[in-house]
Amino acid sequence: MLKIKKYKNLILIIFCMLLSGSVKAQNLPDSLSVYLEIAAKNNPTVIQKFYEYQAALQKVPQAGSLPDPELSIGYFLKPMEQLSGNQVADLRLMQMFPWQGTLKAAKDEMSLMAKAKYETFRDAKSTVFYNIQRNWFELYKAEKEIQITTKNISILQMIERLALVKYKSAALGNGVNSESGAFMQKGNVPVSSGSSSGMQSMSGSSTSVTTSTTQSIQSGTMGSATSGSGLADLFRIKIAIQDLQNDSALLQSQKKTITAKFNSFLNRPEESTVYLPDSLQLSVLSMPLEAVSDSITDQSPMLGMLNYEQKSLESRKQMVTKMGYPMVGVGFNYSLFTKSEMSTSSMNGKDMIMPMVSVTLPIYRNKYKAMITEAELLKKAKAQEYFATANTLQTEYYEAVQLYQDAERRMKLYAGQYQLASKTLDILISSFTSSGSGLNEVLLTQQQMIDYEYKQEEAKVDYNTAIAWLNQLMAFSKTQ
Repeated sequence: MLKIKKYKNLILIIFCMLLSGSVKAQNLPDSLSVYLEIAAKNNPTVIQKFYEYQAALQKVPQAGSLPDPELSIGYFLKPMEQLSGNQVADLRLMQMFPWQGTLKAAKDEMSLMAKAKYETFRDAKSTVFYNIQRNWFELYKAEKEIQITTKNISILQMIERLALVKYKSAALGNGVNSESGAFMQKGNVPVSSGSSSGMQSMSGSSTSVTTSTTQSIQSGTMGSATSGSGLADLFRIKIAIQDLQNDSALLQSQKKTITAKFNSFLNRPEESTVYLPDSLQLSVLSMPLEAVSDSITDQSPMLGMLNYEQKSLESRKQMVTKMGYPMVGVGFNYSLFTKSEMSTSSMNGKDMIMPMVSVTLPIYRNKYKAMITEAELLKKAKAQEYFATANTLQTEYYEAVQLYQDAERRMKLYAGQYQLASKTLDILISSFTSSGSGLNEVLLTQQQMIDYEYKQEEAKVDYNTAIAWLNQLMAFSKTQ
């Protein structure tokens, strides 16, 4: 009875530690929307693309303006004698006018290029927003994994204490059977890995610590069932604890890296604190999943940019075609005279004004034909780029949908498994309370519950990341 009381006290301590959770502040707000607002104002890439768009707008009035008028002045160091007097100076002013429609086509080209720059700005903004959300979710997952690792270390430390008590009892010869061997025999309860291939590609070297811990305990304790050595059990448990402590240190390092990367998107110091919620709320897709594909085609900034560039090239073709037509110049020539004592003309000393008209002769046609061909070829190239980009976006769409549906399925699966494990734990606790046996099954089931708890959070991260991915493909920047 004394041993049973000790075990009951230990199990109560374990449950109290698990229920205590992490040491995070409880009133921190979900600040993702705030971070997105900060990035919209401070992110260098977004600001750069906005300035490029503003600069492109300034090209519109430049392209739509007439060529600068030409003014030439000639001054005679020694007045030239003419019938109408002595010519002192000659002044000429000329304004050239391109063929009708040339300036409009040039202005349209620059206006469409400015719209293409705006689409580039939209794409940069949506991409930065997606990266911020993805890194924020990854940071949340890393924090949860650290908490899970801490819980598992606590469980192993409790198991180590139990194993030490049983080892001492066996050494004293008091007849107490070693439960560690029984625990090892019961340790073959299947634990689903449930890892997401989509999130593994984004989280890098991050692995499910709880699954590896369970396997370490099971493999170590299965061996102890054969050898019956309590001391070997203690050594194996210590090895598992040290492995988890190493994993915890690695996770802390990964968390610092993700935090630095996250802060770089906000253009603030890398060590700035990033606030995370205690629980992750599920995002809501802005429209039915079936309508997302059409929305990507209609709203994608990359496709919009390529569409505007194609239209601008059509305007360029019209412009260079009209540049092959003659330009007309209108001006006047003003001659300055002084009176001549030798002249008897009635025009003596009177200045003269001569209206002038000039016409360019675009007789070298090869360069104009080459410019027209260049515009046509570039337009065809942009059309192929449009199709290639559309295919890439559709591929990303299917990948995002797969991640979305897989995460949705896993959330339901692990929620059900968590409920079953919880009911199993209630039954095992009742059995342990009444008979004092089955402690190892209780601990293993509790560890399974922790594992399913983490996998639910991992599935939530995948689910929210998939929605953020779909919103990025549609350039939908509103956060839910």
